Amino acid sequence: MRTRVKICGITRPDDARQAIAAGADALGLVFYASSPRAVSVAQAQQVALAAGPFVTSVGLFVNAEAAAVREILNQVPIQLLQFHGDEDARYCETFERPYIKAIRMRPGLDVMASMAEHPRALGFLLDAYRPGVPGGTGESFDWQRVPQRSDRPIILAGGLTPGNVSRAVEMTKPYGVDVSGGVEAAPGHKDQNKMNLFIHNAKHTTGERDGD
Repeated sequence: MRTRVKICGITRPDDARQAIAAGADALGLVFYASSPRAVSVAQAQQVALAAGPFVTSVGLFVNAEAAAVREILNQVPIQLLQFHGDEDARYCETFERPYIKAIRMRPGLDVMASMAEHPRALGFLLDAYRPGVPGGTGESFDWQRVPQRSDRPIILAGGLTPGNVSRAVEMTKPYGVDVSGGVEAAPGHKDQNKMNLFIHNAKHTTGERDGD
């Protein structure tokens, strides 16, 4: 299977278009005020429109009030939700939208048990763990902890760069990879050359099989 790529933390339509031209499969919109990559509704609308119909716009939320999520969904054409906090399955399923659940790889975590808590999730994003920080740390975790026999799609995140993504894909063989800071010129401002190289390296590895 080919490796899918999500470029997260998109704040500008031009960055969205450049990511798509480089081969991105999905774009992440961060609706978390504490993030330097947070977007307003107006910004998100512009990015989602720039993405077009065949690239997935992903809305990222962290322990948000349900009413706030619904208000955004009423205004922005988001196809997929990403919950990056302590949200349980009941909350995630409230919105009746496809969703993925982020799992922060804290020491001693039973990954398979955490995944089992969300039987309706379309997939799981495995990210580095830092106490009190829900994501975007730029840190990686031990890739040997990624389950190799999971029947659920796994998206690898945390500290990925153009320089290490090929090795990460070869080692973990994930459904997809997610990157934000690793392809930036500054927080929220993407670097076209880094995106091009990251996506090329993610999708052209010796551990990848031809086809979809």
